[in-house]
Amino acid sequence: MLRKWTRDQMAARVAKDIPEGAYVNLGIGLPTLVANFFGQDKEVLLQSENGLLGMGPKPARDDEDPELINAGKQPVTLLPGGCYFHQADSFAMMRGGHLDFSVLGAFQVSIEGDLANWHTGGNDSVPAVGGAMDLAIGAKKLFVMMELMTKAGESKLVRHCSYPLTGIGCVSRIYTDMAIFEIIRKECRVVELADGLTLSELEQKIGVKLRYSLS
Repeated sequence: MLRKWTRDQMAARVAKDIPEGAYVNLGIGLPTLVANFFGQDKEVLLQSENGLLGMGPKPARDDEDPELINAGKQPVTLLPGGCYFHQADSFAMMRGGHLDFSVLGAFQVSIEGDLANWHTGGNDSVPAVGGAMDLAIGAKKLFVMMELMTKAGESKLVRHCSYPLTGIGCVSRIYTDMAIFEIIRKECRVVELADGLTLSELEQKIGVKLRYSLS
């Protein structure tokens, strides 16, 4: 029986793969959960594109500061030594290659590492690129955190993206509720499978041939 990872389990797995001392941007949506899983024994500097560096975990209920929010307008905390700055400086940090990791959500990711996460192309959808294009090319490594299947049962990991692209060949790892993937030299490999899921079953869901990572 397939036991999918919860969103918190996915976030904890992403946090585990980010090393001590890294500068990290967490995108809107699922990636914001990652901030809750850095223990006190690991110092990671979290940046928000609206001009924050040194974000902490989600505040306790009734302890929110309405003037302290991330790019998704969610209340956040600020760790000792954290700071605020102009959004232009924040984008200079993103575009200048000063971030070690960025964690973004996605509508689709291709098996060659192309990212589509700002627009589905539908007439009823609202484009929302934000800083995603800057992060996709500016961060040294880009992780994607998403549920593997859409509500309609279609895979978000695809051979070729059908939605407008955010970046080409920019994704390093993909964390989903069923499997974790890494992309090396445009080849997508499986790093880890959720309990109760085999490689062949995963291939049937995605519709592409995969193999376990040798790393």
